[in-house]
Amino acid sequence: MAACTQPGCTGSILDGYCDVCGSPPDAAPVAATGPDDSSTSTRTSSRLASTAIGSARGRTGVTRRVGTASRRLRAARLGAGLTSVPPRAPVDPSTAILVDPEVAESKRFCPSCGAEVGRSIDGRPGRTQGFCPQCRTKYSFDPTLAPGDVVGGQYEVAGALAHGGLGWIYLARDRNVSDRWVVLKGLLNAGDADAQAAAIAERGFLAQVEHPRIVEIYNFVVHEGAGYTVMEYVGGTSLKQVLKERMAAAGRYDPLPLDQAIAYVLEILPAFEYLHDLGLVYCDFKPDNLIQVGDDVKLIDLGGVRRIDDADSAIYGTVGYQAPEVPEVGTSVASDVYTIGRTLLVLAMEFRGYQSTYVSSLPPVAETPLFQRYDSFYRLVAKACAYDAADRFASVAELRVQLHGVLREVVAADRAEAAASVAAPSLLFGAPDVATSELTWRDLPRLAVDPSDPQAGWLATLGVEDPQARLAALAGAPQRSAEVLLATGRTALEAGRPQDVTAVTDELLAADPWEWRAVWLQGLAALARGDGAAAQAAFNAVYGQVPGELAPKLGLAAACEMTGETDIAEALYAVCARTDAAYVPPAAFALARIRSGRDSGGEAVAALELVPPTSRAYPEARAHRATALLTSGGGLPAYAEAMSSIEVAGIDAEQRMTVTAQVLQGALGEVLRSGPQPALRIGPWPAAEPALRDGLEQTYRSLASMSEDHAERVALVDAANAVRRWTMR
Repeated sequence: MAACTQPGCTGSILDGYCDVCGSPPDAAPVAATGPDDSSTSTRTSSRLASTAIGSARGRTGVTRRVGTASRRLRAARLGAGLTSVPPRAPVDPSTAILVDPEVAESKRFCPSCGAEVGRSIDGRPGRTQGFCPQCRTKYSFDPTLAPGDVVGGQYEVAGALAHGGLGWIYLARDRNVSDRWVVLKGLLNAGDADAQAAAIAERGFLAQVEHPRIVEIYNFVVHEGAGYTVMEYVGGTSLKQVLKERMAAAGRYDPLPLDQAIAYVLEILPAFEYLHDLGLVYCDFKPDNLIQVGDDVKLIDLGGVRRIDDADSAIYGTVGYQAPEVPEVGTSVASDVYTIGRTLLVLAMEFRGYQSTYVSSLPPVAETPLFQRYDSFYRLVAKACAYDAADRFASVAELRVQLHGVLREVVAADRAEAAASVAAPSLLFGAPDVATSELTWRDLPRLAVDPSDPQAGWLATLGVEDPQARLAALAGAPQRSAEVLLATGRTALEAGRPQDVTAVTDELLAADPWEWRAVWLQGLAALARGDGAAAQAAFNAVYGQVPGELAPKLGLAAACEMTGETDIAEALYAVCARTDAAYVPPAAFALARIRSGRDSGGEAVAALELVPPTSRAYPEARAHRATALLTSGGGLPAYAEAMSSIEVAGIDAEQRMTVTAQVLQGALGEVLRSGPQPALRIGPWPAAEPALRDGLEQTYRSLASMSEDHAERVALVDAANAVRRWTMR
């Protein structure tokens, strides 16, 4: 057996899929994508303006062009080892049998019209069998099978397990296969045409469904005129039951920690990808239908599964989870994505009104602490649960990659040990290119080239470096594909022609209003021309499209810093710094800038200390750290620390001398104000007036010898003479 290639997965490829994460062998690796608390709503980016993208550009409907970003996002495993979920012990089948199987009156509805049936009248218990008073359809909520019954000459019934949307579910033993436990799912009413059709559909196409994350369908049998689906027994605990147990223990609604909720959903997403690849949609995803057994999860209850192109059979869904367009236009991959987003919310928070007030919307950010604390998570569920189906993630693979990035951010925010000790490669962006304290549009991550673009190979051979010459070469491309247009826009910026980007982005968005890479280009162009507001709107829109990526957060932070929205900028920079090692240098420098601007010298020092010695930006960070220590209010010890901060390799000699002069000048002033501390050394000099004057004089003269400007040299020599201590000579 071949080993699974997914990051953090220990499984092997068995029968075409990983026996741990459920990914196919050709799945692309998942893109994994602290300083300050950003939990207040005033620090979230949701209140910022956003460039129009997708349906906001006037294109609506459930059919949309699937972007190239979606096609290449075939991802992997639960959190790639970022978090863990407590295992659940398997449930003994015999203990799961209901002693007195009965459907509560509050859950009795007509199988045809949905009207309330079987309810109490004048204190008399409601009937479990009868006819609907609205449509006269016959109903029965009594189990049709009893312990000991043998179904299909093979399955011996042990008892009822539960009552589901399609009827009673029974536990039985398979006499023909080692007495293994199986589940029989019966019909709500043998005379119900829709239920009968659903069962027959299961028998027809569910036989081909074979995935380690999906309950296995063994057989379909008929007993006394009623049909039963025979499926694998999954002796585990549903997430609905997990939530009930937590509520009972806490005495109130107690949602799952967000990292665990995401972990559960991430684990099951390969099952959805598999179904969609087969041309099937699940339709009725909710916590009830996700079972945990030990460290594993499985998708159960395939009663609502239907073909994507099925326009005739009955649709099974649940209020609060079902996408708003389903009653009118039917189910789709987008409607499955919607149910996934809604399930994630129910697992992660007390989602009051999700079946009423917010049946097709989300609660306001200002009233939802979870959204305020985890801005990226809010952006993800807002996209997954967008009212317009075309605005949702185009595929479960796309959702999966972004959810993985969000999980990485959540773990980094919640745990003391930063997740930024390693870089997390992205499928959509390169790494930021920052080794100095400046952050311009050029330093933001580059878009990764889509290898499926028809001109990707041609672009790889285009070795022209000069921007003007490269623009001419791009104009002669065999085809104006998306990658050619993106390269043209980027090159126009490098050539100093940001105004030319507009034509490129307009062409891209005319072909696909959801092409967020065009909006990314708009953001770069806005930064290049100093238009912070336009850059802010563009990067904010990109953030909403790929909420698990750090690149748009870094761009948005830079734009917010430019417009003076330093609270949001600081929160976004903090997310970048604690989540990914590649983003630490630009984020740390930016945090130091913002904090120094509000006279928080100590906080600026702490930000610069985030840059590790292994980074090529480390010498620059140490030099800036020394400068920040001068305003930290730490007295002579801070000046001593500032001097030691620049005693590292890689700092330019002139920069080292400049910082040394600043440190000695500050230390001398402190000694004159507060008195000497000869035992403390500022570099090689004791913290006393004569020695500090000698050191400062020396430093000024060294700087003068390095300068090529005559006036500057004269000024430095004058400064050296002015600070020189008096002698008798």
